[in-house]
Amino acid sequence: MNRILVSFLIASSAMTAFAQGATNSPYSQFGLGEIAQQGASQNRGMDGLGIALQSGNHVNTSNPASYAYVDSLTMLFDMGLSGSITNFEENGVKKNARTGGFEYAVGSFRLLKNVGASFGILPITNVGYNYSSSKYIADAQTAMSTMYTGDGGMQKLFVGLGARVGNLSAGFNVGYLWGGYTHRVTLSGSSSVNTLLKKYETDISNYVLDFGLQYNLRLNKTDRVTIGATYGLGHKLNADATCDIVNSNSTISKADTTHWKIGDAFELPHTIGVGLAYTRQNQLTIGVDGTMQRWGDLKFPKETDGQYQLASGLLKDAYKVTLGTEWTPRYNSRRLIDRVKYRIGASYATPYYKIGNIDGPKQYSISAGFGIPIQNQINARSYLNISAQWVNQSIDGLLKENTFRINLGITFNERWFAKWKVE
Repeated sequence: MNRILVSFLIASSAMTAFAQGATNSPYSQFGLGEIAQQGASQNRGMDGLGIALQSGNHVNTSNPASYAYVDSLTMLFDMGLSGSITNFEENGVKKNARTGGFEYAVGSFRLLKNVGASFGILPITNVGYNYSSSKYIADAQTAMSTMYTGDGGMQKLFVGLGARVGNLSAGFNVGYLWGGYTHRVTLSGSSSVNTLLKKYETDISNYVLDFGLQYNLRLNKTDRVTIGATYGLGHKLNADATCDIVNSNSTISKADTTHWKIGDAFELPHTIGVGLAYTRQNQLTIGVDGTMQRWGDLKFPKETDGQYQLASGLLKDAYKVTLGTEWTPRYNSRRLIDRVKYRIGASYATPYYKIGNIDGPKQYSISAGFGIPIQNQINARSYLNISAQWVNQSIDGLLKENTFRINLGITFNERWFAKWKVE
């Protein structure tokens, strides 16, 4: 128990420290940032599939109803990290950038008969970019440079419960959401002593709540179909948005500052998800997920024409479809190689923000991976999960991004609750 708690605390601290370096995409400057990868290591091998998945040996945070199926004798703990290389391309110019760090730490255990609990820390959004643009003003014989930098993101610390009656299970996650962002735009000229800095900030601290349902349809003794549904509560975050515009002169060491503040400027969207999965014993799982986030009705801070205020039309409803499968050659074999879990998945997602008058980049991704049993003195129930993911997002005439990411996760499956018989 102490080892698990210490590992969880270390992973939580490390994930928070690395959160600001989890992306380097200029697209993360829009909205609340880039939507982070969701799910633990098993889900990531199938590109995030999880709404209709059930397993007693993996933590599935994608649907809290799944906690009801956690193995009665075990304590599950899953922690993961990732590393990625992104290729950026615009107007024939290419550049590579790297990121990496801890991603998540989650755990689950049986609380009562047919009741399971979970806990953990997960990323929600990531903000991180640093780029510049310049143009030459012929009449003034001046080169104007604009530097764009930003960092931040949001995480959640949560606990959840799942319970089942017959073939129906239900659950919920409740968590503490915190984070924020800082965006800076710096304008300067080669022959000017004046520098203009625009700084946009927020600090978010609120709750997050989501619910899940799952229902099993037994086809025969070995086969079943599971239907899953999730709902994430949308609500105001009671967080202020600030904008500071600082005009400084280097020769006289003087700066003029204009400050704006918008109270209660941000909201979480209502989120709806549905999933369907076919499972044959512990050997084969095939599933599909669909999610919708209702961003379109929400307003977002915008600075234009000397005013900083909430504006409509900056966000839009977002949709995502994911397909995935997991296959184990011989799940009850004595040979370790036969119990390796092979996973593959693909997804398509639309953006939740606009860039000017056009939609943000659509996202295409595929992933593949495997879970290797870890043998100890008692069993081989723990797994080392490795997956690779390719993500493409681009807009015609604007920046194109291709990201190759490696996800590494370890699922500890410890027998904590077995009763030992002494003769």
